[in-house]
Amino acid sequence: MTRNFENEPMVEVYIFETIQNLEQLEQVIICSEKNGGFTPDDVSEIFRFMHTIKGSSAMMLFDNIEKVAHAMEDVFYYIREQKPSGLDFSAVSDLVLSCVDFIKAEIEKITKRYDADGDPAFLIESLKVFLDELRQIFGEEDSQNRSQQKKQQYYIPQEKKTEPTAMSPNQDSAGKAAGSCYQVIIQYEDDCTMENIRAYTLVFGLAELAEEVYYLPADIAENPDTAAYIRENGFEIYFRTELGYEEIKSHFENIIYVEQLLFREIEDERLDPFRQPQEPTAPPESFVLPEPELAKPISPTNLSAASEELPKSSGGATQKMISVNVDKLDNMMNLVGELMITESMVTQCPEVEMIQSENFHKAAIELHKITVELQDMVMSIRMVPLSTTFVKMNRIVRDMCKKLSREVVLDLFGEETEVDKNIIEHISDPLMHIIRNAIDHGIESEQERLSKGKEKAGRIILEAKNVGSDVMIIIKDDGRGLDKERILQKARENDLLTKPEAEMSDREIFKLILLPGFSTKESITEFSGRGVGMDVVTKNLEEVGGTVLVDSEIDRGTTITLKIPLTLAIVEGMNIRVGKSRYTIPITTISESFRPNLKDCMMDPDNNEMVMVRGQCFPILRLHKHYQIKNAETDLTKGILIMVEQDEKVICVFADELLGQQQVVVKALPNYVNTMKKVLGLAGCTLLPDGSISLIMDISGLTGLRVQ
Repeated sequence: MTRNFENEPMVEVYIFETIQNLEQLEQVIICSEKNGGFTPDDVSEIFRFMHTIKGSSAMMLFDNIEKVAHAMEDVFYYIREQKPSGLDFSAVSDLVLSCVDFIKAEIEKITKRYDADGDPAFLIESLKVFLDELRQIFGEEDSQNRSQQKKQQYYIPQEKKTEPTAMSPNQDSAGKAAGSCYQVIIQYEDDCTMENIRAYTLVFGLAELAEEVYYLPADIAENPDTAAYIRENGFEIYFRTELGYEEIKSHFENIIYVEQLLFREIEDERLDPFRQPQEPTAPPESFVLPEPELAKPISPTNLSAASEELPKSSGGATQKMISVNVDKLDNMMNLVGELMITESMVTQCPEVEMIQSENFHKAAIELHKITVELQDMVMSIRMVPLSTTFVKMNRIVRDMCKKLSREVVLDLFGEETEVDKNIIEHISDPLMHIIRNAIDHGIESEQERLSKGKEKAGRIILEAKNVGSDVMIIIKDDGRGLDKERILQKARENDLLTKPEAEMSDREIFKLILLPGFSTKESITEFSGRGVGMDVVTKNLEEVGGTVLVDSEIDRGTTITLKIPLTLAIVEGMNIRVGKSRYTIPITTISESFRPNLKDCMMDPDNNEMVMVRGQCFPILRLHKHYQIKNAETDLTKGILIMVEQDEKVICVFADELLGQQQVVVKALPNYVNTMKKVLGLAGCTLLPDGSISLIMDISGLTGLRVQ
């Protein structure tokens, strides 16, 4: 069932924060397991993660997530307080990771706007049983400590509370409403965002506990500018409730991102000004409280006493990091791209080039310099390190080792290497499938490794490094390697061979494992045998213009290399002309360009055109024939051949002339071209300085037409 969220920004913040907490929690668990147990710092950190997830989930009314986090919090509270020796850390890790998986599944539902309706009963029962067993073995924890665990974080004046009378459930002897009245002033942390949304959520949850609720500023749900007011002045709540002092106080102790919290009981008369009809709320710059006394509800004595314990953050503190929606970065990148195109159109316009003005040309050079710097800055903002993706692989290795009873060590190198945010999303699945395949197919059992003279524990190396304008990601294992004969046999059985076996290189044979439907497993298991998975590697890499190389040695291991571009937004290209059409070839694929002699051009036995270059023959692809372009040059000796290489395939593309090298902004092709026409060899389009459109060529699509 699709859910209609009332406050989308609030949900986005919740999803972002919860996913971050889950990822950090997962890494703490895996690192603790490698180190042989939980340190006190690890336990406190896990407890904090669970407490934060519990509080934010309760605030968002995701009860099943809150219940799981609460049950997990109970377990780690016990471990933190009792410090039991001889604890089964493996069992605890399994329980925590099961909870993490459940919460991730629920977050995925919320992301897709479905109800988070998973049943946590089994998990909660498992946690309770485990906690009961701990109590039986190590004894009960001190419950008094838990009730006081956060008391020192807040300034809560311990004033004398009025005892309720037995006159009427809703009225006392003076005819006033029954229950106690409270004032709460909250100051959020500096790096907290969307303070008005958090305040609204807090008030929304308080409405179920209180009979009357008033707050300042009053238009937090409608006016986004109130976030700045709350950030500067705090958020005030006045309410009346029949709940006890301790019970209502504990409700506020679960609020996250709170730097200061003042909680105090007040007289019922303090709510009277709010009960009167109010004028529309003033703008955030001029909030006026109903009367002077309410504007300063704390006496100077109490305020000075509280100031030492709760120092207000200094105005000089600056926030160094903020979270930005990726869509905004995409829009910024598009605008910078348009700016680059417009700048080129202006400065390279023939009429402008005729202007004989030194000052104008200096200004044009300065404009170009600033435009390039702006482009580089926006590109750097979009770049994110691979570390987040790499560390996720630890969980996959850990789970597979437990289920397959193998010992594998994962070494990470170069995880600080940065790539474009959009590319990160395409390489997570390929890495997961390659790692799973290495453990299931490549790494031998303990007995087999020892018999071969290898170490008992297998080793997988995951490395990233920059190579020019590309990033190389290398996944290397020290397993049994790939068996060429077995791969060829399976390929024959499944009719997957596209050329004679004798003409296939080792790399071409090894790359057969990336084809859909290919598997050398005789039986289907949880991890492999169905012939799906490794084809995801090729599919995802092709979407971002990447390539895959596979190398292997028997009993030495397998190395899979992923070559991906740093970004998809801007490409350094060579513009060419074919007839009246313009094309752009990515510079990284060009080996050389030359004008051939007639004696070097020939036909092969299949009547395909070839050209001899330094004793080697390469196939020729005439673009005017492939794209059916009229009025193009047809004489090879009068045009130009551009030798391009992609994925170890080489081809010579024939064009009329080279127009020059240029950085171009990549624009997507219309859906009609991609879905209906399905033109091979095109990756996108761009706008040239003269206003004409150039089609960006997909060399991997072209090399498949005429392979060497």
